[in-house]
Amino acid sequence: MENDLTRRLFDFAVKVIKFLRTLPKSPETQIIRYQLTKSSASSGSNYEEAQAGSSRADFANKVRISLREMRESNYWLRLIISIEDDQMNNNELDWLINESKELKLILGSIVQKTRKV
Repeated sequence: MENDLTRRLFDFAVKVIKFLRTLPKSPETQIIRYQLTKSSASSGSNYEEAQAGSSRADFANKVRISLREMRESNYWLRLIISIEDDQMNNNELDWLINESKELKLILGSIVQKTRKV
């Protein structure tokens, strides 16, 4: 069964990948495209794995990895906004950055709660 966070993480990765297709082709953006695709998809896949964790510690570890990957995604998105010109779709990029911040907060909250129990 899919929960809201699982859906948001999946949708985030899809939107990131579709956005990356709009970036100009250059050596720099190729590296960013590769890294951001990996980190955005990994955040969701690790959270998905956490749902089937074999123990509380396993669950917590996978969520921590998911959080780290989302932090990395946020970094790459902020890098794009800093190096690209004004001709790109800033509305979509702003949405992605905001969503990555919200997802970081949610995942961070889950990590904190698993430490307390």
